[in-house]
Amino acid sequence: MAASPFQSLLDAARDRSLPPVERWDPPRVGEIDIRIAANGDWYHDGERIKRLAIARVFSTILRLDDGDHYLVTPVEKLRIRVDDAPFLATDMETEGEGRARRILFTTNMGDAVLADAEHPVEVEQRDGQPRPYVEVRRGLRALIARSVFYRLVELAEEAPNGEFSVWSAGRRFVLGRA
Repeated sequence: MAASPFQSLLDAARDRSLPPVERWDPPRVGEIDIRIAANGDWYHDGERIKRLAIARVFSTILRLDDGDHYLVTPVEKLRIRVDDAPFLATDMETEGEGRARRILFTTNMGDAVLADAEHPVEVEQRDGQPRPYVEVRRGLRALIARSVFYRLVELAEEAPNGEFSVWSAGRRFVLGRA
């Protein structure tokens, strides 16, 4: 039997090999004029990086240390600026219903992330507006795009205490209150 499209995406995400940036402790530490805008666009020296392939390569060597974002190689660690989150969750697939549901997010950098205990969905309030995120890897988060969040909210169930939540991979994620 052929795998479902959902399972195919999940398998591809699990097979993706990333550099072991968490194990690297480079001797050279500095800064580079790279910024990730709130909409997910990458900039170098104030100019938008137009080749997505370059931004995608950079995203694989991104690390979060003590609240700062760095591009890390075995020989150098360069701090960059991130306006909000380094990734943007641009799509979502679901499989199953209720507590058996699994929710898979896809980011603007090609990551596929299953919302689960290691990759929680969290909603913060900023200026009275919800700011939903999903953890991609090692503390690096993706802002969930508004259209994707609306689709996520459509799946939510209301609890007696007024909380709206969704289940994914056996975990309950609260999206807000009535």
